[in-house]
Amino acid sequence: MHRTIKLAFFSAITILGWLSPSQAIAEPKTAQPTKIRLGTLLPRGSSHYQILESMGQQWRTASDGAFTLTIYPNGTMGGEEDAVRQMRVGQLQAATLSASGLSAIDPSVGALEKIPMVYRSLPEMEYVRAHMEPEIERRMEAKGFVILFWADTGWVHIFSRQAAIRPEEFKRTKVFVGASDNSELEVAKGLGFPAVPLAWSDVLMSLQTSQVDTIPTAPFMAEAGQYYLVANHMLEVPWVPLVGATVITKKAWDAIPEQDHDAFRKAALEAGKQMQARGRQESLESIAAMQKRGLQIHSASPELLDEWQRFCETVYPRMRGTMVPADVFDEVVRLTKEYRASASSKL
Repeated sequence: MHRTIKLAFFSAITILGWLSPSQAIAEPKTAQPTKIRLGTLLPRGSSHYQILESMGQQWRTASDGAFTLTIYPNGTMGGEEDAVRQMRVGQLQAATLSASGLSAIDPSVGALEKIPMVYRSLPEMEYVRAHMEPEIERRMEAKGFVILFWADTGWVHIFSRQAAIRPEEFKRTKVFVGASDNSELEVAKGLGFPAVPLAWSDVLMSLQTSQVDTIPTAPFMAEAGQYYLVANHMLEVPWVPLVGATVITKKAWDAIPEQDHDAFRKAALEAGKQMQARGRQESLESIAAMQKRGLQIHSASPELLDEWQRFCETVYPRMRGTMVPADVFDEVVRLTKEYRASASSKL
């Protein structure tokens, strides 16, 4: 019996000797990269999409291929509120969202975009945003989300089927508001505008059928959606800045090794700078392109801007503490006054 066992042992050794090392000992499987899935309404192939792709490539390089960014554009994962829900359950790990989508995480973000005509210039808005970002980011992180970068694409302007410049004239038009944006609906009602909640996919047909007459939107969206072909009047008032951010869940961020955080953040911040610069430029290019095709631009005099500002301020009490937390709202007002006082002192 002992002899049998001994022969079997040497037979096994002999067989192993004939096998290559890879056959004799199973090689460990190569670790699969961790996928970070990002949802966005941005169109595939757009400059903004390409900037996100470049950021993802930098992440992959910085992590030696351990992390990859997969982008789901064109709203293929649903609207912005859908993206937020999917991040909460782990189906997505990141998203590029407008202020409306971000407000579904924390309403303090509304201070950056939702208050009509609270900002008089983009530098003023940037000043307020720079001071507000740390507190807003703290609130977002407490809800489980980390801001990777902020960006804006310039101003939202008011497009209409009929020529109109004064607030009272717009009260006689039917104004589009996003179907899922309750705060936008409340603002419109508070200002006395007949509001018509609709999906963005229905905007052009609704303009063509006179279901709506007026739409506040960014110029590049008016061009891309061809809204200006029907709503061919644009009032050049700085209604609100179109602000957004790219966020990642804290769970996904914490799963990235800490030594990679600096490289990931650097790539993200550079993406934000590029996206903001390109977005603002595209808005100006869109206005010029639409004007060549018949869009009529109605400039606002200083007196008209003052009239619009006073008009919008009537809805601020309705917004404070409901659509925007009271302390955040008050801080925005304080910072705008601070900026204007500083700017006046330099004249």
